[in-house]
Amino acid sequence: MPKKTPDDATPAPETSEATDGTVGKGRPTPTRREREAARKRPLVPDDRKAARQASRAEIAAQRERARIGMERGEERFLPLRDKGPQKKFVRDYVDARWNVGEILLPLMVLVILTYFIPNEYVAIYALAAVWGFLLIVVIDCIFLARTLRKKLAAKFGEGNVEKVGWYAAMRAAQLRALRLPKPQVKRGQYPS
Repeated sequence: MPKKTPDDATPAPETSEATDGTVGKGRPTPTRREREAARKRPLVPDDRKAARQASRAEIAAQRERARIGMERGEERFLPLRDKGPQKKFVRDYVDARWNVGEILLPLMVLVILTYFIPNEYVAIYALAAVWGFLLIVVIDCIFLARTLRKKLAAKFGEGNVEKVGWYAAMRAAQLRALRLPKPQVKRGQYPS
């Protein structure tokens, strides 16, 4: 059985485009040469100084957007070490609690100031107090890491828990105002 194909004798059905006088997109397809000419830009701009200033301004704006995004904790602006739902959980948990390590930096400044006191015993006792306090901070960070491991296992599953103890300890040892990304929760607002 032969296939029915339209032959040249049968007229093609008329469309509304053919009656308007415009066919297709209404303009001729640009040639390759025309497209390349439209895309061409000089390698060296006419005004180099203005181009450099515009480039620097654009880079500065991008950096500023990235800085603000990182402070807000936006995932796409965070460095690799801070990305992921588990790291966000750790950040929120550390920011919600009072950490002993937050007092460490101001205490170190006080110890440095004690070296200006003429009595050498004051400096020795202050240094011993810092070492004792540092031991307390280490113990607090160990308990923090163990608590977080249990909470992460409960939330994300036992096999999916990342190693976040050092991350939590470093965040807990910083002053709250100096942490990046900035704390997203208030004290006492533990993540669920």
